[in-house]
Amino acid sequence: MSNLQSILAANLASVRDRIAAAAERSNRDPDDIVLVAVTKYAELDWVRGLIDLGVTQLGESRPQQLVSRSELFSEPVTWHLIGHLQRNKVRPVLPVAALIHSVDSFRLLDRIESIAEELGVSPRVLLEVNVTGEESKNGFAPPELLQQAERLSGYRHLIVDGLMTMAPRVDDPEQARPAFVALRELRETLAAVTGDNVPLGELSMGMSGDFDVAIEEGATLVRIGSRLFDGLSDDGART
Repeated sequence: MSNLQSILAANLASVRDRIAAAAERSNRDPDDIVLVAVTKYAELDWVRGLIDLGVTQLGESRPQQLVSRSELFSEPVTWHLIGHLQRNKVRPVLPVAALIHSVDSFRLLDRIESIAEELGVSPRVLLEVNVTGEESKNGFAPPELLQQAERLSGYRHLIVDGLMTMAPRVDDPEQARPAFVALRELRETLAAVTGDNVPLGELSMGMSGDFDVAIEEGATLVRIGSRLFDGLSDDGART
């Protein structure tokens, strides 16, 4: 095994061990939690290395990079768009992304619905919620989503499969817990309003610095980048 693969394998094992431990603490099955490897800053050979180690759920923040990398890495990879999606970028993304984590407005939902009908696809989407009210973040405000929840049942060509949030960047992961609790509780409230017409089964929350706490609070998808690539480079931001 090359040095690159050794580092990746060790990092991956550490992350999976932490996922399993957090699941055990919350009486959950680790297999119910999906690791989405965020490859935004990863070099192509790092991505290949992860795939060789059995990581098949990959996340990109930029629509253009997601589309281009999907042409380089196909089966068995499943692609997630985790970053902001502009309405004029919907068309190329829909055939590629198995799950869009970052739908932040009804205008974007309407655009996805329209393009999905044209293309004959049924994209799965998550609603990004700004549970902390930070001005720097995109996402639905919880009151807006609750007030217009009935609209979610009207879409016929997309699947609203859950919610996503970005917790505040804090030194102590425990400080992120209220954001995760708020998203879980919002999902429960929305589910009671929308009923079986809107699945809402997924909670995408938790990144490299706080995914343990997110799992304890119900995350079904964790978005992890820098923890997987520690030791490979000093460049790039943490995810």
